[in-house]
Amino acid sequence: MAKKKRRIIEDSEEEYEFTPTEFNEREFILKDIYNTKVFLVMVILGLIVGIVGGVLIGTFKDMSWMWIVATAISFLVMGLSKQILTLLGFRPEMLDTKSMLGTYLVYLALGLGICMLIVNPPFFN
Repeated sequence: MAKKKRRIIEDSEEEYEFTPTEFNEREFILKDIYNTKVFLVMVILGLIVGIVGGVLIGTFKDMSWMWIVATAISFLVMGLSKQILTLLGFRPEMLDTKSMLGTYLVYLALGLGICMLIVNPPFFN
């Protein structure tokens, strides 16, 4: 007995049309400038904390645990950075989590790096 041919019935596919959201260039630029200002404030704060930590370690060379104090100071200031930014007139809640995380990492690297540079000669022998 012969088999019947199966007819394939194609379902009509729904057409999907992508409509991009409106891009507000002015808002994007203002937000980027704001992030840059906060970044520069944190860089200056990292420099200050690095110098203070380096001077602490260099001044009290006989106390080998002073590097722990300098590192704790840098992490403490990082933890208080939102309050410091608020005191300086910035609104930290406007910042993205990703940009703030990057700012924190740059702050730590800069602060601890400056601290290491100051501890070594020619600053302290």
